[in-house]
Amino acid sequence: MKISIIVPAFNEERLLPRSLTSIQAATAAFTDAGWDIELIVCDNNSTDRTAKIAAAAGARVVFEPVNQISRARNTGAAQATGDWLLFIDADSFPTRELFGDVASAIATGRFLAGGSILRFDTEDRAARVVIGWWNFLSRAFKWAAGSFILCETAAFRDLGGFTEALYASEEINLFRRLKRLARERRKSIVILDRHPLVTSGRKGDLYSWQEMLRFWLQTMLSGGATLKSAHRAFPWYDGRR
Repeated sequence: MKISIIVPAFNEERLLPRSLTSIQAATAAFTDAGWDIELIVCDNNSTDRTAKIAAAAGARVVFEPVNQISRARNTGAAQATGDWLLFIDADSFPTRELFGDVASAIATGRFLAGGSILRFDTEDRAARVVIGWWNFLSRAFKWAAGSFILCETAAFRDLGGFTEALYASEEINLFRRLKRLARERRKSIVILDRHPLVTSGRKGDLYSWQEMLRFWLQTMLSGGATLKSAHRAFPWYDGRR
């Protein structure tokens, strides 16, 4: 068994070192199982030291010139040679225990794909409410957060990967398709919940609640049109870090 860990990164020099350190420590769970690992960082047209930091950490660095999270993940996946893909955002910090749960889930042979519930690295009350609501939806609808996605490589390729028509919420689109494929192949989707993925709550610091509320209202009223434009999906693409 081989696991390909793919980290899309756009101007992540501040948090990428901690993220890669966490990922590399967590992979002990895979090596304990006798599995092989490869670590791929997709530099999504960064203008800072992201690529140098990734290379210095021992990751294989690939480049995607179009600034779009779907394209970055797809470009990384295209270079992967593992049996399973594990996508982790560059501002997230998995633990060995979480990777152990991943290994256990894969070993059952019952799952096609999955994710993890989340926990922000902040004690902000509003952030806890937001993440609690997302975790509820994730469990209920079997949607994985984009910050942590595991998927059989063959299934990912059969579906054509992430849609490049969306600049945000592309993970929900992927999991809608994965759920259909899982039913066809008599497998399931798993949302791991024993050891949440710790991820950055920086959007709560970088954007006011008024900005975020306006974005989500515009998204609902436009029928999702804001998700199809980098300019309109500004919380992911305006460069604030």
